[in-house]
Amino acid sequence: MSVSAADVKALRDTTGAGMMDCKKALQESGGDTARAIEILREKGLASVAKRAGRAADQGLVDSYIHFNNTVGVLLEVNCETDFVAKTDEFKLLVRDIALHIASMNPRWVSSEDVPQDIVDGESRIFEAQAKESGKPENVIPKIIEGKLKAFYKDNVLLDQAFVKDDSKTVGAMIDENSAKLGERIVVGRFVRYKLGESTDQE
Repeated sequence: MSVSAADVKALRDTTGAGMMDCKKALQESGGDTARAIEILREKGLASVAKRAGRAADQGLVDSYIHFNNTVGVLLEVNCETDFVAKTDEFKLLVRDIALHIASMNPRWVSSEDVPQDIVDGESRIFEAQAKESGKPENVIPKIIEGKLKAFYKDNVLLDQAFVKDDSKTVGAMIDENSAKLGERIVVGRFVRYKLGESTDQE
């Protein structure tokens, strides 16, 4: 069954589990949120449910300069404790995310951060393209939805294929590290500088 992005986000907020895990759990449960939470726990994700309500107010601010000295990143990644922030695993994670941002130039951290006027503008363009190509009216909403997903994959950090392993998204890679370290991990904000221009994300 099809599940809405809002339902997936709500389950993620409740459990702290990964976006894809939440989507699969909702599909498996037929949209029943309570059952979806049970499914996540049955699959070994119970600990993330406990982490969801905890504050991620520790972490690191790190910088990364690309080898050619024309691209640089300043990045904040948050976790729950100073202890985890000081581990080599967390430091490596932060460095990997910064490297990814330098290489792939995302514009926003998550799809929820994309301004609505941009989403609306892209949707209008996709609708016009679909009509121009003669697509039936009843399939145009699905076409728009698919093209928006592709737009997010190109422009949203958590939805992008991880530059060091394109079999997973950055979001999935962060979720894996969160499970290993036993803490909630979130990307706070970043700024990417390229010689002559900058991309700022708050």
